Amino acid sequence: MQNSSSKMQQQQQQNHKEHLVEVFSEKTNSNNKCMGYSDVHTEAVQAALAKYKERKMPMPSKRRSVLVHSSVETYTPPDTSSASEDEGSLRRQGRITSTPFQSHSNVEPWLNRVIQGSSTSSSASSTSSHPGGKPAAASNNHSAPPDVTTGLVEHLHHERPQVASVRGVPRGYNSSILETGDGVPVNSRVSSKIQHIIVKQERSIDKQSQPDPNQPKPEGNQVNVLKGEPVGVVTNWPPSLLAALQRWGTTQPKAPCLTALDTTGKAVYTLTYGKLWSRSLKLAYTLLNKLTSRNEPLLKPGDRVALVFPNSDPVMFMVAFYGCLLAELIPVPIEVPLTRKDAGSQQIGFLLGSCGVTLALTTDACQKGLPKAQTGEVVTFKGWPRLIWFVIDGKHLAKPTKDWHPQLRDASAEIAYIEYKTSKEGSTVGITISHASMLAHCHALTQACGYSEGNVMNRMHVISIPYALMKVNPLSWIQKVCSYKARVAVVKSRDMHWSLLAQRDQRDVSLSSLRMLIVADGANPWSISSCDAFLNVFQSRGLRPEVICPCASSSEALTVAIRRPPELGGPPPGKAVLSMNCLSYGVIRVDTEEKLSVLTVQDVGQIMPGANVCVVKVDGTPYLCKADEVGEICVNSGTTGMAYFGLLGITKNVFEAIPVTATGVPVSDQPFTRTGLLGFVGPDYLVFVVGKLDGLITVSGRRHNADDVVATALAVEPMKFVYRGRIAVFSVTVLHDDRIVLVAEQRPDASEEDSFQWMSRVLQAIDSIHQVGVYCLALVPANTLPKAPLGGIHISETKQRFLEGALHPCNVLMCPHTCVTNLPKPRQKQPDVGPASMIVGNLVAGKRIAQASGRDVTQLEDNDQARKVTQFLYLADVLQWRAQTTPDHPLFLLLNSKGTVASTASCMQLHKRAERVAAALMEKGRLNVGDHVALVYPPGVDLIATFYGCLYAGCIPITVRPPHPQNLATTLPTVKMIVEVSKSACILTTQVITKLLKSKEAAAAVDIKTWPTILDTDDMPKKKLANIFRPTSPDMLAYLDFSVSTTGILAGVKMSHAATSALCRSIKLQCELYPSRQIAICLDPYCGLGFALWCLCSVYSGHQSILVPPLELESNVSLWLSAVSQYKVRVTFCSYSVMEMCTKGLGTQTDMLRVSEFNCIVMHVCACKRPKVSLGTAGPDPTTVYVDMRALRHDRVRLVERGSPHSLPLMESGKILPGVKVIIAHTETKGPLGDSHLGEIWVSSPHNATGYYTVYGEEALHADHFTARLSFGDTQTIWARTGYLGFLRRTELTDASGERHDALYVVGSLDETLELRGMRYHPIDIETSVIRAHKSIAECAVFTWTNLLVVVVELEGSEQEALDLVALVTNVVLEEHYLIVGVVVIVDPGVIPINSRGEKQRMHLRDGFLADQLDPIYVAYNM
Repeated sequence: MQNSSSKMQQQQQQNHKEHLVEVFSEKTNSNNKCMGYSDVHTEAVQAALAKYKERKMPMPSKRRSVLVHSSVETYTPPDTSSASEDEGSLRRQGRITSTPFQSHSNVEPWLNRVIQGSSTSSSASSTSSHPGGKPAAASNNHSAPPDVTTGLVEHLHHERPQVASVRGVPRGYNSSILETGDGVPVNSRVSSKIQHIIVKQERSIDKQSQPDPNQPKPEGNQVNVLKGEPVGVVTNWPPSLLAALQRWGTTQPKAPCLTALDTTGKAVYTLTYGKLWSRSLKLAYTLLNKLTSRNEPLLKPGDRVALVFPNSDPVMFMVAFYGCLLAELIPVPIEVPLTRKDAGSQQIGFLLGSCGVTLALTTDACQKGLPKAQTGEVVTFKGWPRLIWFVIDGKHLAKPTKDWHPQLRDASAEIAYIEYKTSKEGSTVGITISHASMLAHCHALTQACGYSEGNVMNRMHVISIPYALMKVNPLSWIQKVCSYKARVAVVKSRDMHWSLLAQRDQRDVSLSSLRMLIVADGANPWSISSCDAFLNVFQSRGLRPEVICPCASSSEALTVAIRRPPELGGPPPGKAVLSMNCLSYGVIRVDTEEKLSVLTVQDVGQIMPGANVCVVKVDGTPYLCKADEVGEICVNSGTTGMAYFGLLGITKNVFEAIPVTATGVPVSDQPFTRTGLLGFVGPDYLVFVVGKLDGLITVSGRRHNADDVVATALAVEPMKFVYRGRIAVFSVTVLHDDRIVLVAEQRPDASEEDSFQWMSRVLQAIDSIHQVGVYCLALVPANTLPKAPLGGIHISETKQRFLEGALHPCNVLMCPHTCVTNLPKPRQKQPDVGPASMIVGNLVAGKRIAQASGRDVTQLEDNDQARKVTQFLYLADVLQWRAQTTPDHPLFLLLNSKGTVASTASCMQLHKRAERVAAALMEKGRLNVGDHVALVYPPGVDLIATFYGCLYAGCIPITVRPPHPQNLATTLPTVKMIVEVSKSACILTTQVITKLLKSKEAAAAVDIKTWPTILDTDDMPKKKLANIFRPTSPDMLAYLDFSVSTTGILAGVKMSHAATSALCRSIKLQCELYPSRQIAICLDPYCGLGFALWCLCSVYSGHQSILVPPLELESNVSLWLSAVSQYKVRVTFCSYSVMEMCTKGLGTQTDMLRVSEFNCIVMHVCACKRPKVSLGTAGPDPTTVYVDMRALRHDRVRLVERGSPHSLPLMESGKILPGVKVIIAHTETKGPLGDSHLGEIWVSSPHNATGYYTVYGEEALHADHFTARLSFGDTQTIWARTGYLGFLRRTELTDASGERHDALYVVGSLDETLELRGMRYHPIDIETSVIRAHKSIAECAVFTWTNLLVVVVELEGSEQEALDLVALVTNVVLEEHYLIVGVVVIVDPGVIPINSRGEKQRMHLRDGFLADQLDPIYVAYNM
């Protein structure tokens, strides 16, 4: 509103009844370059692009459904793009030659070379092309996208595939995909794109951020304060603006003041000075006397009042403005809010609230158009205070009584009005303008523009041309200048540009009456081309070159400078052709070598009368700049704003700056106001502006102007894929530096390939001309970017949407590899330090060797029955003994999804069923002792009974998860592989699964003819076994434990009878399990601890186990906790995935479960991995420590405070089992490590497995897993390597024996870690960061491929949001992990495979991605 207010002030002082035509449109917005005033002209851009030749970029892959992605009004072109097709003829001139004016002795020699001739001479507009600047042929900058529509693996979307994927194929096992040794398809079409990125990555690593030794530095002398001409003394000058209004309102009441036009160009109303005075008086009287609240006046002098008027109604706005001033109220003009969620509206509401505004003035028509609540009242807009809306049309105003007269005080330092300003971050501040400033501003403008003659002020007639009319008839302002014979016109570059596009039909217009054509946004770099082109066309229609007067203004300082016509003593206009590279360092140099990257700027005239101006450094202390240095223009004058309303801190910084010399001496005792304009002072004291602080983007220490970057983008041909003027450029801070983001609206008819080609050319042009990389380039559907109140893009709101993932682009190109040059240096591995040196180092540092052990098993047996059990060497013996001594004692109770008991087993029942199974194995299966038997059962009592049946028969059981009937293609091959690798002679299973294994569907997945004997155990005859097998030695094999690791390795572990009994004994002692106990188990029964707890421990300890299959939780998430509650269980076992499912699924329902019953539960979480969530445990809390994630990457443990940056919480893994010894060993040297050092956890215990039966995939790597010895220190003990990284830490707690407690912390699996940039990353840490990045990310998995990080995210939302995630994922991984994401893959929920233990199968996912089998929604290849 600043332009409007200052123009009102001007109206009071114009000589000879001059007419002033004014285009009333929106505030100058960096987006109005819709009109194509690219300051780097097209030939330069085309020449720059020619250098890139056919450099291809990998094109993103997109599912076809996403391509049909558009806004509601897709096919309606945005309103600011009118006549955009004709703009190709209007390009920015690069270098214009004309006669240089005489240099002045006081000017630095460098500046004389920079300043070139007049920008308004007739020859100045001839376009000159640069040598070699031929337009580059349209190059095909993309490769074919991978075909994601064929050969897809069918996934059950939304039902996560339960797979235990195994990488590699056994001999004789058919594979449909030809694979390399690493299990990755040879013919992958994805990998060619990845190779392309790797080449780019290597290039970008080479240009890691280094300060440029040749960067230009300012060399000129320090520029002193520039003093404007003194303000002339006028004897008859009114004491205030209101006094001037009273004079004209009473002495010349019929003189026209303001003429308003409608959208057809007809004058609908002319406000006279008499009417303005009388209506303002009426409004002032009504506001002070007729508005009451509880019989008290609603307003008192000094209160703030909102003025809400449309741009098309300047008459009512003017009456409201002066009415408030007469009532001594403070107007706060704002735009009309159209919806409850207008862009930036919330910040306006915050300003109104902080100003204490309770009343809003508006017109009847405007009030009717505002959104209403059901009561009929205007809604309260989001973030706004409650307002009373008052309509100021004539019928609502009361006539003042004869004895009421307003007090017309002399202009003082009290606030007259508050103008709002929005910063580039989107925050809104109110700038206070005093009565004295308004009057002084009028005085300065009157003198600068020659409005007064002699000592008499006169009135001015303003013809206001609304924005809506300009859109319909761009020539309307020129026609009004012609018909009213206006002497002065105030326009913006856009208005000049639009009139050029429409002028061909108009031959009779004449601009000869104009003596000043004031260009309100003349400080914008692109205005010069509009001025030149406009003069070129309209010089033949009476426009004189010297009439064009660019000016510079800012919200804080009002008008800063304006070009004077020669008759007012103005010097010849100047033009500077500057090197853009030098400008980015804040240095002014004429461009000599690189003809492509230049910025041509025109002067904005001389500073205002009575003002002092200096140029200071942008950052830090306001030191004066040198003559060849760009800085912020500061003004000391009576015409500037006073403060930011209610914000004392930034007010002091901006309105009370004290510039100092290089030696720190203040240049003045008067404070200066920072204008936010960046520029320098040239010859003849002409001011040049090269940018605005709000548009400044600082990348790697170099400054770039958002407007210049947009201008370069606009010069890239062809422009038919995006809308001109709907381009936003802003910066986001990622990894401690600004990153450039460019967002544009794509036309609905543009194809994927065309748009991508245009995007890649824009990147290349900006890189060539500005020598800066664009971090992200996004195209959004037409009409979806948030608009400023009167057209143009709302930059800060666009930025906010980008950061929140609410922009919904239809095309994205991220270039972190080329942009991010400030990554920390890759870690250099030090030469190996020997294990002995490490021990010595620990001893010197006072650290003990990190080792710990559980309690001694031999001293813990506490009763006769327990000792009796320990006499049995074999579990089969224990079951027989229990069947004889306590035949009816219940051992197992299986629950179904409804929570009802599905089956039970007592000691005798289990023994009898085991006997029947053993008989069947010998008779039907004809098996011998030592044969391997695969048990393929769903979780239940049958699985347990057949396990003991195998032991009774002397066979070796292998428990195998049955295949998923709806997902045979993925799950059956794993079953087949385990059966084959384990050399199973027989399969025991149910009738249903038997049919499934032999079905046609199974035949499509595996060779069903090669199954071994399949025995169905559903209807076995009751047979007593003649004799139960008894092993000859406890070291004989009891069972094989097969599992698939998260890295896709299938391993079978040999468990002896001795180890089995020792494991049961340790668990019994640790968890205090007795026959009288009930425990609840919600674990998978197929391998590891889950198998031991389901099948072994109940028989050994005699307690009753309530079995809850984890799969049942998918249909009833409260099943496990309900069982714990119902059976009043004191001990329960679960996995982290079960806990996570409960926390996600139950959420607020937990109060339905009776919380009191959970107070005394001991919860054992069975998983050797890091927890994601915890429901909490009762009893002694496991200690939690916070470690520095950055130190972990270097294999170091550094403890930090909770809440510290980069802190990672780690929960202790619980007490070490009795009889177990743990040590932390170095992963490479195998030497022992000290306390709180990260290394591999090694374990020695009686229940260690005896070795691998087989490791399918990588046998050599696992050879010493069970027989490891330390390379130094205790070299005799045999350890088992767990493959997990962790550390031991001695705590202040004491255990039962009085010893200090050693806490063991597991950090993650060694096999899963990613080696990137010389550091060790754990996937879960990156995945946790990514999942937090956006509410629609349901799950995430990461893996590496040829040193590139690939992030796969599951989108739980509409596909419109898919492309929002690309930038968010890239940002968060850079910020928190210092890694550049190479590929972002967006997939449907359920695509990331999860194994039976709830662990992600990342390698399976990687193989699926490289084989094009994921059917992704979108794949973005970051450049």
